Order: sequence, then structure tokens, then C-alpha cells
Amino acid sequence: MNSNEEIDFLKLGKKIRRLREERGLDQRAFAFDCGVGRTQLHMIENGKTNPRLLTLIRISRGLEINVSELLQELD
Repeated sequence: MNSNEEIDFLKLGKKIRRLREERGLDQRAFAFDCGVGRTQLHMIENGKTNPRLLTLIRISRGLEINVSELLQELD
């Protein structure tokens, strides 16, 4: 992973965390509802992993937004 990718993963993770917290959703419950492991969600929110498209789709549905909205403003 190069430094630009690391920055993008950090931005994405922070955005997911912010949106989840704005909705008052607990990380564990949100992960369960989305069908994503809590540890995996934690790693995504901290920019430590490259999430698969299916995972991003599940997270975006849990946040009630489109994947495109989730990925906006990363560049």
C-alpha cells in the first residue's frame, strides 16, 4: 500500500465512523446489523485495511446511503 492509498483508507474510515456516530449507532451493533465482523469494522474505521466492495455495500446500506456517497470527497 502506498502513502496515498493509506491516506484514502484513513479518510474513508473516519467518514464511516463519523456517519455511524452521527446516527447514534454502536460499533458492535452496527457491524452485526451490516453482516460485517466488529473487528473488521474497527480495522476499516482506523484505516488499517482495504475493504472489499461487498463490505462497502453492506456498510453503506447500514448507513442508508449510496456507496458513491460513501466514497465521495476521498481525493
